[in-house]
Amino acid sequence: MAIAEPIPSAAWESLVQGITTSYRQARALTLGEVLAVDGQPQVPFAGVAPCADFAERAIAAARTYQRRPQAQQHLALGQSYTALNHSTERKRLVPGDRPVRDNVRDEDNVKQHAHTHRVL
Repeated sequence: MAIAEPIPSAAWESLVQGITTSYRQARALTLGEVLAVDGQPQVPFAGVAPCADFAERAIAAARTYQRRPQAQQHLALGQSYTALNHSTERKRLVPGDRPVRDNVRDEDNVKQHAHTHRVL
């Protein structure tokens, strides 16, 4: 199943320049098309599920386009873009459990100046 994920303007401009991505296509939609009146995600395409925290991420991404409107010139509203440099060779890591390293010692910690945590 495909997953819909909002793309902020800085990431979009990098994708247009040809950076490798796991995205297959991008579509320019308004917030009203992807969020219901109650703020719940609604992806208007069959077989596509919204990503985790879709509503919050969509609102945040929309703010980036308000701040940087020139990013909108690469794709007209309602259009799709498929000329992405698609590759899944390098997997994107999803936040999760980090491996514990056995060789970490207290001596490896950066020493702080004596007055760093002292209230003067």
